[in-house]
Amino acid sequence: MSPQNRFDCIIIGGGAAGLMAACTASRAGKNILLIERNDRVGKKLAITGKGRCNVTNRCTDEEFFANIPVGGKFLYSAYSSFNCYDTMEFFEGLGVPLKTERGNRVFPVSDRAGDIVSALENACRQSGVTFLHKRVTEVLAEDNVITGVRCGGDVYIAMSVLIATGGKSYPGTGSDGDGYRFAAALGHTVTPLKPSLVPLVSEAGYCGEMTGLSLKNVAVSVMDTSKNKVVFKEQGEMLFTHFGVSGPLILSASSHIRDMERGRYKILIDMKPALDFQTLDKRLQRDFSENPNRIFANSLSKLLPSKMIPVVVRLSGISPEKQVNSVTKQERTELVTLLKNFPVTVRDFRPLSEAIITSGGVKLSEVNPKTMESKLVSRLFFAGEVLDADAYTGGFNLQIAFSTAVAAGKSI
Repeated sequence: MSPQNRFDCIIIGGGAAGLMAACTASRAGKNILLIERNDRVGKKLAITGKGRCNVTNRCTDEEFFANIPVGGKFLYSAYSSFNCYDTMEFFEGLGVPLKTERGNRVFPVSDRAGDIVSALENACRQSGVTFLHKRVTEVLAEDNVITGVRCGGDVYIAMSVLIATGGKSYPGTGSDGDGYRFAAALGHTVTPLKPSLVPLVSEAGYCGEMTGLSLKNVAVSVMDTSKNKVVFKEQGEMLFTHFGVSGPLILSASSHIRDMERGRYKILIDMKPALDFQTLDKRLQRDFSENPNRIFANSLSKLLPSKMIPVVVRLSGISPEKQVNSVTKQERTELVTLLKNFPVTVRDFRPLSEAIITSGGVKLSEVNPKTMESKLVSRLFFAGEVLDADAYTGGFNLQIAFSTAVAAGKSI
């Protein structure tokens, strides 16, 4: 075997976790080979945060773990060793100034995700990481000890291997589930995979009538009807689509839906969260009194976007031809209730390929939380989305990638 094909560690995957781990280990003097199947590294990282890259969330430890629905206990050690402030210090140390926005979300001042990718890649190259653009076809082990990897007909020998291949979301960026296959072939359990931070398919056909309508400053609640419990409530922006609903609020809401069953979850949209029930009722009375002879179908233009009016009129049960001076108090009460609780019943998630994050992955009980090393195969490591740990939106998932990568990089 050529000495050029021997390394201290081979890292599979040149995304957020792979690059951070490579940088950490190579700075400690290790000879690292990073294998990325795409023609460039950081392809998914470059499109995160709508191309702006929400690097982390500037929060307290308590706030961080409150945003980790799956794997929080496992992540405690890794996050304690490399938290959001360490991430910020790392990137600013690489010459990428950062800023904090609403919800403590941290972005590069430039608003360019490419600056984060370039900083990571340059840091790796400066510390001597070797890059190889091939597809790994097999991770090699003998007697449950890692020996290297195979890329088609080529074999690369290594003391250890880190799987940082991402999930199965955004397959166009190379995340097609290779890491899960490698893990399973080596004896690891892969928990069921499902989409998270994903648009939602609705039972309601009227969503399609409002395709393209974006709502701002609305409040969205998600009700688990089987438990009569609100599992999510937040104010912000959302979008109606031909299949249902999407947009920032909906992506956040989706990660709170853990057991999808057709019809079990109902979204309730408060169109006017700044107005309580009585205030909105008075506003309606005022609008109606200005043009008392106007028919109901033409009376809501000051209150709602035009695409939504026919749907609200239909759902209200009030005759569209009825003059507003004839609308009863009971009808008005039901209309206000509709505006404060506009219903969208959820049927399903959109496909995993459309999700930002894959929920599920390598079973955490089979991985050492301090080192990210496999408990089943010696010198096999995992980092990032391939693990069964995921978070809500707001920079938390990238922080998981960075924290687990640094833990693995130090161990390597």
